Amino acid sequence: MGGLRLLAVALTCWWWPPGSQGKTLRGSFSSAAARDAQGQSIGHFEFHGDHALLCVRINNIAVAVGKEAKLYLFQAQEWLKLQESGHGYSCGEKLSKAQLTMTMNQTEHNLTVSQIPYPQTWHVFYADKYTCRDDNENSQVEDIPFEMMLLNPDAEGNPFDHFGAGESGLHEFFFLLVLVYFVLACIYAQSLWQAIKKGGPMHVILKVLTTALLLQASSALANYIHFSSYSKDGIGIPFMGSLAEFFDIASQIQMLYLLLSLCMGWTIVRMKKSQSRPLQWDSTPASTGIAVFIVITQSILLLWEQFEDTNPHSYHSHHNLAGILLIILRICLALSLGCGLYQIITVERSTLKREFYITFAKGCILWFLCHPGLACISVIFSDYQRDKVITIGVILCQSVSMVILYRLFLSHSLYWEVSSLSSVTLPLTISSGHKSRPHF
Repeated sequence: MGGLRLLAVALTCWWWPPGSQGKTLRGSFSSAAARDAQGQSIGHFEFHGDHALLCVRINNIAVAVGKEAKLYLFQAQEWLKLQESGHGYSCGEKLSKAQLTMTMNQTEHNLTVSQIPYPQTWHVFYADKYTCRDDNENSQVEDIPFEMMLLNPDAEGNPFDHFGAGESGLHEFFFLLVLVYFVLACIYAQSLWQAIKKGGPMHVILKVLTTALLLQASSALANYIHFSSYSKDGIGIPFMGSLAEFFDIASQIQMLYLLLSLCMGWTIVRMKKSQSRPLQWDSTPASTGIAVFIVITQSILLLWEQFEDTNPHSYHSHHNLAGILLIILRICLALSLGCGLYQIITVERSTLKREFYITFAKGCILWFLCHPGLACISVIFSDYQRDKVITIGVILCQSVSMVILYRLFLSHSLYWEVSSLSSVTLPLTISSGHKSRPHF
């Protein structure tokens, strides 16, 4: 299973999408692209406040004036209505319904987007005099290189904030998260390292759990570095953003490996077995196949979700089929785990062991169900808040889950009491040909 995890992580690193552009956009206004799509899509941004700003810089003014180049801004809801409308608007009629229009006849243009009652997404399109023509006359004229900045007002009302409404607060959140990780590392790193060096029945569990925690901390640090740069230039460091997503996926794979280990065969050590191998796998084809299938399935779904998601700052979102399938997988795992533990708890007479199973169930179910639960809760929030609620909520809930598991496995008396259980008494376990009796 360790080789499988390394393979999954290696595939993730090799097959990884390039970082998406930020809100300082660079490219070229193309007449051909605008004509093919009845308007070249430049980007979108969640403006808020009374002094949001769109700033465009171009170099070739003569070409822009000759082509009668313009930018058209549509509110997302209005643009969606136009797309879904059955009226069959012509190219010119669609462009005429833009809420804001900017004629590009200078080197630098500033357009203030004001009087926005609540945060909303705006789409930016480019079009010129060739966009709505039926012939190909002069449609291959020179493109216009541009740089565009999309800015929201900061706390003082000045348009210097590169973050859209749906991204605001994430920079501060990751700063606080990194700070908490640093403080906890200063306090607990030495004692945790000593606990791992001692060995004992929780040795491998602590190593896997610590690896997952380090990956989560690395993801938070990479996100903070990316957002710190993003706050200054609207681009950030796309590689760090992708690296943060990679660390997060690797952490998810590690935790799935750990929970499957404890629930499907790499079970809590039996006292009669060697203490040097505290996690044992029963090596039945069925249990091995199930574990391998689940880990590979989650890895593929996580990669699929990232490749389909166009928002670089919403890697906990669930806007596509892969995200929905991930939620279904986590619900199924939580239900299977919960049912197995419930059956054990109802027949278990030992209060100490019952407490162990209940605490273990809390940590595992919180890990699996936090994403589906927050996805359901997020529907009560505005569209621009949903991804932020899910991202922050999932990170916090999974951190709490790790704390619960750490406290459980560092509790020597409780762990040693339960560590004598046979693997056949744990949830989701598929026993081998014979059943072994637990030794207490």
